[in-house]
Amino acid sequence: MWKAELLAAAGADVLVFSGDAAGAALYERLVGVVRIASRTWTAEDLKDATLAVADLGDPDEAARFIAAAHATGVPVNVVDQTEACDVIFGTIVNRSPAVIAISSGGGAPMLGQSIRARIESVVPRGIGAWAEAARAWRPWLKRQLKDFAERRAYWERFTRHAWANAGRAPTNKDRDALLSVGGAPEGRVILVGAGPGDPELLTLKAVAALQSATVILYDSLVSEQILELARREARRIAVGKKGYGPSCRQSDINRQIVELAQAGETVVRLKGGDPLIFGRATEEIEACRTAGISVELIPGISAAQGAAAALGFSLTERHVARRVQFVTGHGADGKLPDDIDWSAIADPVATTVIYMPRATLEQFVARAAAEGLDPNSSAVAIASATEPGQQQVFGTMTELPQRVADLDPDLPMIVVIGQVLDHSIEKCETDNTSLQA
Repeated sequence: MWKAELLAAAGADVLVFSGDAAGAALYERLVGVVRIASRTWTAEDLKDATLAVADLGDPDEAARFIAAAHATGVPVNVVDQTEACDVIFGTIVNRSPAVIAISSGGGAPMLGQSIRARIESVVPRGIGAWAEAARAWRPWLKRQLKDFAERRAYWERFTRHAWANAGRAPTNKDRDALLSVGGAPEGRVILVGAGPGDPELLTLKAVAALQSATVILYDSLVSEQILELARREARRIAVGKKGYGPSCRQSDINRQIVELAQAGETVVRLKGGDPLIFGRATEEIEACRTAGISVELIPGISAAQGAAAALGFSLTERHVARRVQFVTGHGADGKLPDDIDWSAIADPVATTVIYMPRATLEQFVARAAAEGLDPNSSAVAIASATEPGQQQVFGTMTELPQRVADLDPDLPMIVVIGQVLDHSIEKCETDNTSLQA
């Protein structure tokens, strides 16, 4: 069916022999796209054909089909019988008029499909519109620029601009602005969530942003594997921030973002987890907006979600956890914040996730217990969630501050407290895997 649809999309007149009415019903969504005959094929049907494709489980019928096609000089493709095929169907990434074909010569079609999936994730769908614009603008450009070298320079500028703006449709304003060297596109900023650590947990939109960036400012929680997904030409600038350690000042990061965008760069500010959760996103957004710079936000999978998925529990459960709350373990002064709503923390049917808790965890636990949270509440501290070096320790809330000492102090860590952990702790103790590295 998909081959019939693909051939029709390429402009072919496709006639499908479905065998019977029941078979024809399977092609209902292609009515009007292909012609459907509710009968089996005959040798006469193959005359004047350009290509003959068959999905035939009976080897004898397949052999007859191949012989009949060859008798009239028609090349054949038979599903799952590579040795009998004159032509092989690869798999394609369709950004028409830009099309990428992948083929394993029929030997490993599933591998070809997996390669396609990876390419699909890094080639924005909008790039097809820019390819179409290039085709439409080419005659115009030849009238504007007679010199080949000048046209080549134009298309180099066009290509950089297309990747940087693949999320929107091109306009004649783009066409005209790129005509001169001085018509460089305006700079912009994209705040991107890198997720909890595993590069495969990046969103497709995050990967597309990395592919469009000319400069990437990344923090210390972003792995080299994630940076490898960025375009090779992009300049990378480390602006890491670590609690209680050497860090870039936020004001310096804000200034650098603005200056780079004002210079015409496409700046990706890459942050671990979700930049909208304890990622100081507001300060960077306001700095851009004050300077009149376009800023886009791409959320990421949060550290809390990554930790829960890595340990196999849900952050909510309709009987024991009807609410999730994220709190920070320290304020701007590095101390436990005074304005935490401790009555909410003491709620037994809430799941509490503490970000940046390492230095103040003992104080947090003592205060939560004093405010009414059961000291025996289940808790887990997880470091480098979803990454190969992931570590975690389980225990009751009051046991956790001591157990955290078993975790690598250089790894980023969060703490989860709540009844949703009860099953995970039981399983962990049964498997004797309370600390995994």
